[in-house]
Amino acid sequence: MPGYRRESGSPQSTEAMRFTAWVERFPVAGAFTIARGAKTHVDVVVCEASDGVHVGEGEGTPIYYRGETAADCVAQIEGWSASGGHDDRRRLLDEMAPGAARNALDCALWALQSQRKGRSLASLASLPEPGPVATAFTVSLATPPDMAAAASEAQSGGFTLLKAKLAGDGLDRARIAAVRAAAPRTRLVIDANESWAPDQVLAEASALASLGVELIEQPLPAGRDGSLAGIGAPVPFCADESCHVAADLPVIGTRYQAVNVKLDKAGGLTAALDLARAARSAGLDVMLGCMLSSSRAVRFAQILTGLARWVDLDGPALLAADVLNPLRYEGGMLWPD
Repeated sequence: MPGYRRESGSPQSTEAMRFTAWVERFPVAGAFTIARGAKTHVDVVVCEASDGVHVGEGEGTPIYYRGETAADCVAQIEGWSASGGHDDRRRLLDEMAPGAARNALDCALWALQSQRKGRSLASLASLPEPGPVATAFTVSLATPPDMAAAASEAQSGGFTLLKAKLAGDGLDRARIAAVRAAAPRTRLVIDANESWAPDQVLAEASALASLGVELIEQPLPAGRDGSLAGIGAPVPFCADESCHVAADLPVIGTRYQAVNVKLDKAGGLTAALDLARAARSAGLDVMLGCMLSSSRAVRFAQILTGLARWVDLDGPALLAADVLNPLRYEGGMLWPD
């Protein structure tokens, strides 16, 4: 496919298991722009787990704000495999830190187990089979007219939920006013990507509430968001960079009303499922999100859609090229295989 690149590391083996990891590059359709910068492509790490009979494959997108790279993730998987890699997903959570490498490995092991048992991923997770679901479409950070044009196009394509990227630079209200005017029939959530200042939050939230925004994702930097507790904003806040795994919930629970669950942050489907269930038990709403990624990655996240109030699984829809068996995005919906 255009933009495809493969860098294979040496396969590592144990007595029964074999793991291989490599990097693939996918071009973005146009550019994906947030407060931290723009991307024209995404490099992902792919992991294949084989027991000699069955094969499972998983994919992870390096978490850029934590300094991960795809090449480093390959090395991490190979090092883990060489030191005694196995097929126990719960042990894996103790042996490897959350991130894209563990996500690729964990999902490969889920896929392997699915092959061995002849059961779907949802069945293995004791969840209903996913059905068609409305997914958000990301409107990249740009000028108000450009964001309005992108929002109008998304609405024309059938998307009923938009997620607009903001920057805390004084233009955010104008951006959302333009998006709202261009796509009046859509629901709106926004993602500030840690770009606001504490003294901005209440005023910005109040202004955006009047424009119909129903959720504000990560307004303040992780670790510096204590002022969100008790602020009384008219729009709920959703933790992204501030919450990766279930162990983070006690800290963020007083500051946020929702959690963005992403497999890459959590370090795999196993930990993401733990986080989603724990968040719901704690009374927090769930947004199910993803990084820029191919359909190979989103197939694992897709089984969690029934646990989420907001689904934001448009990563493959933002690419100029996908895997050979892509998921179907049609009428603003993500469709199951």
